[in-house]
Amino acid sequence: MENVFESYSPFIKEFIYRRGWERLHEMQVAASRVIFGTEDNLLLTSSTASGKTEAAFFPVLSEIYEDFEKIKGFAVLYIAPLKSLINDQFNRITELTEEAGIPVYHWHGDVATSHKSRALLQPSGVLQITPESVEAMLIRRSGDLNSLFGDLRYVIIDEIHTMTGTDRGNQVLCQLKRMSDKTGRFPRRIGLSATVGDIESAARWLGAGSGRGTSAPRPVGNKIKWRLGMEHFYINGDGISDDKRRLADISSGEVEPSEEDLTERTYEDTFSLDPGFEYVYDCVKDKKALVFSNSREETEYVTATLRQIASKRGEEDIFLIHHGNLSASIREDAEMKMKDDDSHVVTCATTTMELGIDIGRLERIVQMGSPVSVKSFLQRLGRSGRREAPPEMMMVFREETALPNAPLPQLIPWDLLRGIAVVQLYIEERFIEPPFRIELPFSLLFHQTLSVLASRGSMDPPSLASCVLSFPPFENVSADDYKTLLVSMINDDYLEMTEEGELIVGLRGERMISSFKFFAVFKDSEDFTVRCGSDEIGTISSAPPPGDRFALAGRVWEVEECDAARRLIYVKSVEGKMEIAWPGDFGEIHTKILKRMKQVLCEDVEYPYLKEGALKRLRAARAVARNTGITQKDVISTGGSTYVCFPWLGTRSFRTMRRFIGKNGGKFGVSGMEFEGCYYISFKLKNGTGDELLDHLSDVAAKGIDLDSLVGENEAPAFGKFDPMVPPELLRKAYIRDRLRSDEVFDVLMNRKNNLKG
Repeated sequence: MENVFESYSPFIKEFIYRRGWERLHEMQVAASRVIFGTEDNLLLTSSTASGKTEAAFFPVLSEIYEDFEKIKGFAVLYIAPLKSLINDQFNRITELTEEAGIPVYHWHGDVATSHKSRALLQPSGVLQITPESVEAMLIRRSGDLNSLFGDLRYVIIDEIHTMTGTDRGNQVLCQLKRMSDKTGRFPRRIGLSATVGDIESAARWLGAGSGRGTSAPRPVGNKIKWRLGMEHFYINGDGISDDKRRLADISSGEVEPSEEDLTERTYEDTFSLDPGFEYVYDCVKDKKALVFSNSREETEYVTATLRQIASKRGEEDIFLIHHGNLSASIREDAEMKMKDDDSHVVTCATTTMELGIDIGRLERIVQMGSPVSVKSFLQRLGRSGRREAPPEMMMVFREETALPNAPLPQLIPWDLLRGIAVVQLYIEERFIEPPFRIELPFSLLFHQTLSVLASRGSMDPPSLASCVLSFPPFENVSADDYKTLLVSMINDDYLEMTEEGELIVGLRGERMISSFKFFAVFKDSEDFTVRCGSDEIGTISSAPPPGDRFALAGRVWEVEECDAARRLIYVKSVEGKMEIAWPGDFGEIHTKILKRMKQVLCEDVEYPYLKEGALKRLRAARAVARNTGITQKDVISTGGSTYVCFPWLGTRSFRTMRRFIGKNGGKFGVSGMEFEGCYYISFKLKNGTGDELLDHLSDVAAKGIDLDSLVGENEAPAFGKFDPMVPPELLRKAYIRDRLRSDEVFDVLMNRKNNLKG
């Protein structure tokens, strides 16, 4: 074991020789020692471009190569969250295995049927697949599981930080348990990620139900070398110049035109471009770069604006777009062009480009606003700086100019503070958010109940309960709660009880399972496919009437025809720029980020990565904080009966605080409660003051915060895809357990109480 290289198979050694590698990364050596020297699962956490894929596959392929002729079926199952990641890794792994004759298959919705047919006829080597396609196999090919996976040796789960703490990740754990139940095999698991916040909890998640221990070699701590900048811009009103406003007044008859006004002028002549977007344009001009946004809507708008700037300047349009609602051909075109080292193209993207797709050396990352988390920041930053160059990111913040009479909270640049907090937390503490655990995943439980019955045909209730409740994600679900769910599913015709006392899938359940959308446990919408001639552009969530226009793929389209029955929209391309919206949420924010945001306002540090505009904006915000006391006081009067509370708490605790104020503020006449993100809560009081209200809340909290009392008896908040099919009493219980948090609220109120005593 002293020389890991000698343990590799000859074709792996040859692969290393051909690339001129002089040494292996430390993580590659550590991974090989676990695979060759133990029977443990393996969790690999190291920075982007540190060779995690090779670290896993070098020893795994070496091991299966020794027994390759004896292995019946697939030897390695590689599960990844994105089709684009599978496509990218398919080429990389095929190149690695082709000399050894080990086949590699990929399997997802965009893969040709002929390729899938070959995989089914000759299952062997490596199968790369999404969780949704695994689910489809378990249901539709349950009789083939032994021939496909009966001799499975390894399961590799890529980008596990996107899986832990989510229904989708828990779905994978259920799938692996179902495979083991069917085949009797417990293959070793390997988890890969560049950003794991809590290695111990991630290791527990990876090993759940595997019957093995999990080794997690610690990543080597290296000194941070980044090129990082933040700049802030005020948006110039509505982006329309005084000339444009004058033309509008002239056209309405309110202003008499002058001779100059009568000179022909175009929209472009009178459009005042947003200085923030012009800055972004100049940041990426003549560079191979990614521009990240936190939503598909913003990605569309950014792409269209950068293309507009290129047109205005008479320069080449080098801007591509990449997000989940675009057609496979548009996404793959962007990926292909980004991989070309000789090209200088810029791709505007969401999280779909955040993960480990190999797109070569990027010269710069631009982030619009703050990343949603430290984890996301590191993933996006790590996309650049490969091949010995330091990672480079510019964060650009755009903000409406606050009116003189704007409420106090609107005078604070929350997004800028969040960006600084995210960066500082990693610099100072190497902090990465741990996964949020879901203890009562009833939406997934509904899904897996239907899926198990669809694959097995029928089961009696005790056998079904014994099977499903043995899946690791459901360890906290009681037998009584599962009985409640089953009775509801029978009453609603998702399940049916036969005369023999067996449960089968009911009529409504059959209709649900017959759709390919059933295989996914994340929320989706009944999207309409957009086509321009024979080209597929992507999907939108609702169908505009003929003649209306909308934005997609960074361009504007006019609806020519809508085929509602087939959910098709036919369009033509037109000039211009518009906005578009999709349903969705932005996940959870950790309390440490809010606490660090507060510290940013309190301290006098002028962070070296702040550019002139960002530094000026931060200084102004700190002046507001000093003058109003928002970092010293828990609640601030903003005039009359209006107060604002700044709890500095993350999503679950902030949500709990809101409910706690509403529940216990009765005698103060709390009303008109509003909030934004996790930043502040504003409300009106009929009686008393804000301080008196919080004193009262502190006294109530001292006796214990009863989460059950904060949720109405008839409340049933739905978050998961299948929550609308779950009994309300179970949803209420899950909301209390998984969406509220009392300990941090208790600490805030007790600290206030103790400070007042002091």
